[in-house]
Amino acid sequence: MTACQTTPEYTPNSLTTVQTLNQAAKPFNSMLALPDFETDPAVMEQNMEMTIAHANAALDKVASLSVSDVNFQNTIRALDDLSYEADLTASRIYLMKETSQDPAIREKATQLIKRYQDWAVGLDYREDVYRSVKAYADLQADLSGEDKKLFEETLRDYKRAGLSLDEKERTEVEKLRKELSALSTDFDSNITQAQATLEFTGDDLKGVPNSFLEGDGVKTGNDTYSVKANVTWHFINVMENAQSEATRRRMKEARYSLAGEKNAALLQSILDLRTRIAHLLGYATWADYQTEVKMAGNGDTALNFLKELKEGLQPKFDAELETYRALKVQETGDPNARIHLWDWRYFSNQLKKKEYNVDAEQLRVYFPYEQSLQGMFRIYENMFGLQFNKMEPPYKWVDDLELYGVLDAETGEPMGMFYLDMFPRDGKFNHFAQFGLIAGKEFGDGLYHRPCVALICNFPSPTEDAPSLLSHNEVETLFHEFGHALHSILTRAKHSRFSGTSVPRDFVEAPSQMLENWVWDKKQLDGFAADYRDSSKKIPSAILDQLKAARLATIGTFYRRQLSFGILDLELHSQSKVGGSLDVIQTSNQILSDVFLPVPEGTTFATYFGHLTGYDAGYYGYAWADAIAADMATVFEGSELKYNDKEAAKRLRESIYAPGGSRNANDLILEFLGRERSLAPFLKSIGIE
Repeated sequence: MTACQTTPEYTPNSLTTVQTLNQAAKPFNSMLALPDFETDPAVMEQNMEMTIAHANAALDKVASLSVSDVNFQNTIRALDDLSYEADLTASRIYLMKETSQDPAIREKATQLIKRYQDWAVGLDYREDVYRSVKAYADLQADLSGEDKKLFEETLRDYKRAGLSLDEKERTEVEKLRKELSALSTDFDSNITQAQATLEFTGDDLKGVPNSFLEGDGVKTGNDTYSVKANVTWHFINVMENAQSEATRRRMKEARYSLAGEKNAALLQSILDLRTRIAHLLGYATWADYQTEVKMAGNGDTALNFLKELKEGLQPKFDAELETYRALKVQETGDPNARIHLWDWRYFSNQLKKKEYNVDAEQLRVYFPYEQSLQGMFRIYENMFGLQFNKMEPPYKWVDDLELYGVLDAETGEPMGMFYLDMFPRDGKFNHFAQFGLIAGKEFGDGLYHRPCVALICNFPSPTEDAPSLLSHNEVETLFHEFGHALHSILTRAKHSRFSGTSVPRDFVEAPSQMLENWVWDKKQLDGFAADYRDSSKKIPSAILDQLKAARLATIGTFYRRQLSFGILDLELHSQSKVGGSLDVIQTSNQILSDVFLPVPEGTTFATYFGHLTGYDAGYYGYAWADAIAADMATVFEGSELKYNDKEAAKRLRESIYAPGGSRNANDLILEFLGRERSLAPFLKSIGIE
């Protein structure tokens, strides 16, 4: 029996095309659209040129306003309008850069994204446009709510771009930002393109599940297996299960050396440029510059938050490492055995199996991908009052691409659409993320454009003999990433700047991280977690309890590793000196070794750490948001209905998801909690009393 047979599909209805969704949207004065993806590099280039030309014309119009004619609509809102229009093109081209199966499309998209980002940086330095904005500011108009926030942040961005500097310094900042943008795009592309395929024998991979070894492209000979260190689920399968320490070490060293040759010098230059920009703008460090607009407010606050957690976790971390070491002594017979970086996943997994009777691989049978997806849909439909309708994508960049429309179940209002591209392939973005394509926005005529997003993931691929089978951790990832999609789609923000996930970076993960709690609740799991070979077999309560106990028993290791990444990120952006005096690889490896476990000599983890672009000086936000998410979860934990409390979910939708970034994040959290934030629930969740 297949996964599809154990879980019924949604009943088809009339709302399965963009046209019929738009008919339903008319009473709500809203509309929906899908991106018109370019399939030819020449057309892609032509459309980007047209987009930039159109945006420049709109900028010229703002710049030509006389002082007596400026108002909110033709200055502040006009800038949000033109950014929205330009981003429509940039977003779909960026997605093709990361997902297209055509190398020519990916190459052209990379070139065009560089060009677009170069142009986007230049927006901040249109002094003629700034004069019109400043003229409007001088009117001291009485604004409120979202309009006031848009005005204040627009002015703030001009200041952060250096418009208050003299002409020479301002020109230098613009030049450096453009250089930085181009180098960052190259850094990201090198990560996407980086590959490392290792050959192993069956003995080398003893302990690794047969379901993996027999997978597509893995078994390449009678006793030859090809494993890709750049494919996350390949890497984790080997690191968690291979009994051979030599095998684990080879995989870890290969993973930690990806993009090393291309990205080491690039990262050094990127850090140097960021430091020079920060100093020109009057900030002590790039960390201070980046965190100014986040909840943390400055680099020291963010770094101290992580360091205090690091110290608080020290006893638990030490105890967990000693437990792993005892298992290694038992397995190897070496009383002096030490736990190395390539050991922790394996012995953490062994601990779960031996002490808690939790075998992550055996649990996969309860989580076939399609069954888990549909189960997640039913939970979110039930909790948030939604309906997901499968649609046929007019254009598919990969054969197994799926498209869904989202409606409000009570009113029938279409809320948005999302694509699912869920399995790995060569040349594809190799992590898990939501990509925004069309932001929510209300235009001057009151018509609201509803959002469209894409989830780009890399779950285990199905085989001829079995469906894609997820680990419990991967199901957690599925719920998390879809939480970002909900955040985007459920937006009611008026301006695209504040649409959906456009919130402070140290808050953006909190709504999604909180939704991970649903996969730890027995009642919720029973709705979809069943053995795909026999749907009557559900996960026993005892196993879920053991999963929770195993999680707590290994969470110190998990968080110290997370903290090592966050501290590395902040320290690089706090210590870096103009002139590249900081050796980025040596410094990175030293920090990782001090906070977590010593990294293999000669490896270059930072060159494959994609968060250093886009999330730079922001990785701390995962732990920061975890603390917020744990606090928000108390609303459900304290309810008699637990994670089936629809009233609490409705409040979550209205207080957190719908506003997006249109209000202060602290105010949104206060509204949802009904009280001030507390760190206590988070500390309790990771075993710190």
